[in-house]
Amino acid sequence: MSRRIALSVAAGVVVLGGAGAFALAHADGQSPVLAHSTARYTAPDGDRAGSLTFVTDVTASSGVKSVKVLAWPEKSSFAEKGPTAKDMADVEQAVCKPAPAGTHTVRCTYTVPVTRADAQSSPRGGWHVSVLATAKDGTTTLDPEAAGFTVG
Repeated sequence: MSRRIALSVAAGVVVLGGAGAFALAHADGQSPVLAHSTARYTAPDGDRAGSLTFVTDVTASSGVKSVKVLAWPEKSSFAEKGPTAKDMADVEQAVCKPAPAGTHTVRCTYTVPVTRADAQSSPRGGWHVSVLATAKDGTTTLDPEAAGFTVG
């Protein structure tokens, strides 16, 4: 093999190795991804309390640090712009459990009981569920309308 070809091959390996390292570094800084988000509202009935359950899958290459959830009525102060990350800072967290081994995905569930008094005082109509997912590397994803439900 000539010296020129050997140098070209070596330079190609360096370039490809650098591109691969860049791709891996870039992948680590990716924001969490939400998928399969659903909300289910059940009104209280007789002596039985109701509930609101929200479920979502969150994928983050560095792992998931927290998933915060906020339910809000369509006819509220959030209607125009939706909640911000600052608004989500002090809301409750979902409980997340690992998906099958070898993935960076967790299934997060947020459940809150709904009493008769809660149901009677809640605005009727459409509601949205906002989600703020934070990865272990500090990147975040805010979905102001990850799912919806109706209070009748």
